[in-house]
Amino acid sequence: MPKSFEIFRVKATLPEELSKLSEIAYNLYWSWNHEAIDLYRRLDRDLWDDCEHNPVRMLGMVKQDVLAQVAGDEGFMAQMRRVYQDLQEHLTRKTWFEINYGKFDTPKIGYFSMEYGLTECLHIYSGGLGILAGDHLKSASELGIPLVGVGLLYQQGYFRQYLNADGWQQETYPDNDFYNLPLTPELDDDGSPLLVGVPFPGRTVYCRIWRIQVGRIPLYLLDTNTPENQYRDRKITYQLYGGDDETRIQQELVLGVGGMRALRELDIHVHVCHMNEGHAAFLGFERMRHRKEVDRLTTEAAYEVVKAGTVFTTHTPVPAGIDIFKPALVEKYINRMLDGAKIDFSDFMSLGRKNPKSQDEPLNMALMALRTTSFANGVSKLHGEVSRKMWQSIWPNIPLHEVPIGHVTNGVHTHSWISKEMSELFTRYLGPNWIKNPHDTGIWKSVERIPDVELWRIHERRRERLVAFTRRQLIDQLKRRGASAREIDSAYESLNPEALTIGFARRFATYKRATLLLKDPARLKSILTNPERPVQIIIAGKAHPRDNEGKELIRQLIHFARQENVRKHFVFIENYDMNVARYLVEGVDIWLNNPRRPMEASGTSGMKVLANGGLNFSILDGWWVEGYSIDTGWAIGAGEEYDDPSYQDEVESKSLYHVLESDIVPLFYDIGSDSIPRRWISKVKTSMATLSQVFGANRMVKEYTDRFYMPAYTNWKNLSANKYERARKLMEWKEYIQGQWPMVHIIKSKMAKKETEVGTALKVTAVVYLGSLKDEDVKVQIYSGHLDSDYNVIDSSVADMKSVDNPQEGLYIFEGYIPCDESGLFGYSVRVMPHHPDMTDHFDLEMTRWIDESVKKPFAKEAEAILNAVY
Repeated sequence: MPKSFEIFRVKATLPEELSKLSEIAYNLYWSWNHEAIDLYRRLDRDLWDDCEHNPVRMLGMVKQDVLAQVAGDEGFMAQMRRVYQDLQEHLTRKTWFEINYGKFDTPKIGYFSMEYGLTECLHIYSGGLGILAGDHLKSASELGIPLVGVGLLYQQGYFRQYLNADGWQQETYPDNDFYNLPLTPELDDDGSPLLVGVPFPGRTVYCRIWRIQVGRIPLYLLDTNTPENQYRDRKITYQLYGGDDETRIQQELVLGVGGMRALRELDIHVHVCHMNEGHAAFLGFERMRHRKEVDRLTTEAAYEVVKAGTVFTTHTPVPAGIDIFKPALVEKYINRMLDGAKIDFSDFMSLGRKNPKSQDEPLNMALMALRTTSFANGVSKLHGEVSRKMWQSIWPNIPLHEVPIGHVTNGVHTHSWISKEMSELFTRYLGPNWIKNPHDTGIWKSVERIPDVELWRIHERRRERLVAFTRRQLIDQLKRRGASAREIDSAYESLNPEALTIGFARRFATYKRATLLLKDPARLKSILTNPERPVQIIIAGKAHPRDNEGKELIRQLIHFARQENVRKHFVFIENYDMNVARYLVEGVDIWLNNPRRPMEASGTSGMKVLANGGLNFSILDGWWVEGYSIDTGWAIGAGEEYDDPSYQDEVESKSLYHVLESDIVPLFYDIGSDSIPRRWISKVKTSMATLSQVFGANRMVKEYTDRFYMPAYTNWKNLSANKYERARKLMEWKEYIQGQWPMVHIIKSKMAKKETEVGTALKVTAVVYLGSLKDEDVKVQIYSGHLDSDYNVIDSSVADMKSVDNPQEGLYIFEGYIPCDESGLFGYSVRVMPHHPDMTDHFDLEMTRWIDESVKKPFAKEAEAILNAVY
């Protein structure tokens, strides 16, 4: 087809009195404001759906006579003014952050993510990672966090799914029309697109910068599909998670290096960077390069500053899920920038290698992120434990629980996922403050005041809408596949709006075990088709285009769903996206999740049913380990982990069937004379009241702010003060410590007595040789606790020891106490590590030295004499 000779743009025109519709459309606050959504739906309900709930595109397509009509409709105009006022109030009101930390005029925190799930018309997400990132920005807006988002703008994004006649997944990649989406291009002073360059081998790749406004939070997205680039480079940002390793490293360089440069081009100077997964880890290098160039820091000092102001969240429970790049590929793309920054290639590669001295080991992006951050976390309590095990080899000298990876359990943005009807019910009984403060635990206690009948009627209405939506989707799917008239007619009668409805929707990775339900097809059929207590299951999800095992799972489900006696009870919805997800989480009674523990890092889909009156039924993995109790839902198994996957599937499928048959189904159909299942509703209310706030994104973002963002901001301020004087001194101190550390030894330790009573404190003394170091350069600690069968200390506690004497040069005496709060057999050890008030990274853990009687040490006789004198 012919190339365009010139480019022009046609913009939607609105009557002056309706101009606020456009302003509202370009701020995604509308996406979590039900009255704003109703405002656009009121213009033309069918067009709203045809436009994928995209107000910008809709305003360009709506008929002029419709606009003239609503301009004269006082009811519509009043609603528009209310929505606009809500937006202005959201943008200007005093926020949680301002109350607790003061007002910041510019963003200080940069949030980097490969994908963002913000609303269904923006196809720049694939699944949970992106949805989490979108919810993070929305909650940051509500809390007033001085944060800016950075990502990539994909020309095609993630694929759209459809199934062929055999049930095999097919993919299409329609282009995103950026000019009909709620985003705007950043322009330079003469009105041309603002570009930022990223050095590539033999060329510079230019990126356009686009902005999406998410309430208060700007999200900047980089797009390489610009005429300034060669054709091959224009395709870098075509598809999310497409292409080979070379495409991936190109995208990650654009995200990390280009993202930081874009912020500076926009005159946004963040001090804290949060990497949502390791895809953005190149930003650490770019920040170091910039500090060296602008502030004339050494590589080592720049490294200290960057680490001090960086946060890393890992979402991956297995090494196979991490991006790794071969040395030759990294060298091809990074050498030009390394040469300019005068950073050695081997030194750079060592940041992402388990063995920093290996020349053949590839670059691990998650490991590079870990080594360039002061704060790292998993996304649930269990995932934090899994991550510490996965990375313990990096810190071999410390106990597992001290590996510096914590956890912040994920949460969901409640207003984005709650139905309009349930939101209005909460406003009536919880009060309007629940809208502004969904993180307030006290507000959720009022759930008990909601009358059972009102709660149930609203939930039933949402289930009816889910059934109607699913039927429409199923009929459209069957028509596209060329199904028979009989199959299509049958679809009109699929599902029962009054039956127990189970939802299962997620990425079709094999560890999520979508076909565990089919382990005993006959038993499942008997559960589904019980004439007195019917059950129905709605399934949705995509497999990665190259994951044939995941596609096979979908095919098996489709073939099961086609069986005559189950087709009305078991339905698969194609092209799982945010719109499908919203119908599901608002309407299902049960959300099913059965991953292979501990492979689910967190999982947030089940959190979305909490405020909508759904209950969870899940393997004890991810967030459900923290959320489950017998009063809030159901568990499959008791948290076991198995070496034999086949045996695990057998055991847990039987558990799944048993809980459905003996507990869930009977409770749902335990209906009183008033047609209300009050025991079921009691469980729903407990789940709502106790879990909705805990697993909300506002709680999550507050936790990130209190524990990571603000400490990292303080670290950065401290190290950058006085032209980075403290950073330079810290680096000099570290170099000095490293040179002297081989001389440091804990020579001897002794405790006051071998037996004591509960309620006392046991004195411990240690003699430590520090060579030329001073006692303020180190921290000496008692590590004590119960003993296992091999006499290893477990369930430990740590107590700092105090320097009490320096009997001769290099020799120091430290004393401390072990609190004895319970009876039993205990043990202790002593360790020494570097200590500096400005140290924010894990240098102390890497250098930790334990007492070791097998090693010959200087001053052993003197130490023995000192301890004999003390005791």
